[in-house]
Amino acid sequence: MDAINWAAVAAGFASGIIGGMGLGGGAVLLIYLSVFAGVQQLTAQGINLIFFLPIGLIAVIIYAFQKKIEWKPVAILAATGAAGSLGGSYLVGLLGGDLTTKLFAVLLIAFGLHEVFFRKQKTGLQSGASHGILKSNKCSVEVGKDGKDTAE
Repeated sequence: MDAINWAAVAAGFASGIIGGMGLGGGAVLLIYLSVFAGVQQLTAQGINLIFFLPIGLIAVIIYAFQKKIEWKPVAILAATGAAGSLGGSYLVGLLGGDLTTKLFAVLLIAFGLHEVFFRKQKTGLQSGASHGILKSNKCSVEVGKDGKDTAE
């Protein structure tokens, strides 16, 4: 019997947590698979896609029960995303694994630099709500005449 690969367990768990939060756990899993586990980039991408089917489904169910999803914009994004995935799958076949790996690295660095230097600070709920995707329960806090907070 093979020993448990604790690095893989940790990477899977961390990717699941981050993915369940809607923060892109795929990046964590792809980095682990391609950098630390020595998996070829295109194979890592395939593993990542299969991995996130159950993770995404569970997260969607939880968010739906909490009524935090606006379905109309999701339908538009899902339809255009499906079309984009067809194009992306075809494109990655043309580019090959080596160039795809380099493009992925450049993309991660560019997003990281943007987050550090150019992004205005918003909470995830504010950001999602501003795009009409996530619902929020509005809550305001006022200070009464006695100086105590009163929440609505």
